[in-house]
Amino acid sequence: MDEIVYINRKTGDRVVEKVPGGGMMKFLYSSNVLGRFTLWLLIKRRFFSTMAGWFMNSRFSKKSIGKFIKTHQINMAEYIVPPNGFKHFNAFFYRKIKLDKRPIGNGIVSPADGKLLVFPSIKNTETFFVKGRPFNLSAFLQNEKDALKFEGGSMAIIRLAPTDYHRYHFPVTGFVGDNNRIFGDYYSVSPLALRQRMEIFSQNAREYVIVKSKQYGEVLICDVGATLTGSIVQSHWPNIEIQKGQEKGYFAFGGSTIILLFEKGKMTFSEDLIKNTQLGLETAIKMGETIGN
Repeated sequence: MDEIVYINRKTGDRVVEKVPGGGMMKFLYSSNVLGRFTLWLLIKRRFFSTMAGWFMNSRFSKKSIGKFIKTHQINMAEYIVPPNGFKHFNAFFYRKIKLDKRPIGNGIVSPADGKLLVFPSIKNTETFFVKGRPFNLSAFLQNEKDALKFEGGSMAIIRLAPTDYHRYHFPVTGFVGDNNRIFGDYYSVSPLALRQRMEIFSQNAREYVIVKSKQYGEVLICDVGATLTGSIVQSHWPNIEIQKGQEKGYFAFGGSTIILLFEKGKMTFSEDLIKNTQLGLETAIKMGETIGN
């Protein structure tokens, strides 16, 4: 497995990502028999994420915060820090951001900080993932009616690394419907894993809603759980009008993914994002940045 390289959107430079636990990821998701067995036996199971979540919610995890900030050079000036500090690592992990640090752009915006891939057609995912393993909407949504709505449409994948801001927001204004929860496993969503097994998206625990937007039609937002992400927490009410940039929810400790689906012909992604994805590269993005119109 190769290193993870992404594009800095502002400079256009290629950057090698520093991956927490990258060595273990290569062991688990390579062709190594022992690694695959360990993945099947332990890592993908809910109890592994639950136990990790218990520790991250305990006071014992608090001492890890300072080292994590220093190691990954996180700019805490962007975030809201409680007067007495964070009670535990998870409280730090899903910390709130100062809203002026993430201005909301025009058009459709990124729902989260992370690394972005865009596909004008869902059928074109083989530009990044293993050929011969197309994205299956029906398996992903477990709902044939909703799958048909987005057949032939567009897709964006925003990957949140453990070092990213882990609250996510609505990319458009509209009416949000019911939350649909799909139980599943907790595989990693690192490119080291996904390049080999895109079906992970259809195996991991996930939740999705559909927002009815006047300008962009129906927009599906899916929050996908991952290794060490013990929970997906929704902070919005269903069946109400929501605003672009409004907080939708957050992930507990780990890395995870937001997937956006758009109806066919309803939107167009920004050219730089399309180009980077066609090169097989993710683009670093911030919540609120324009990703399409």
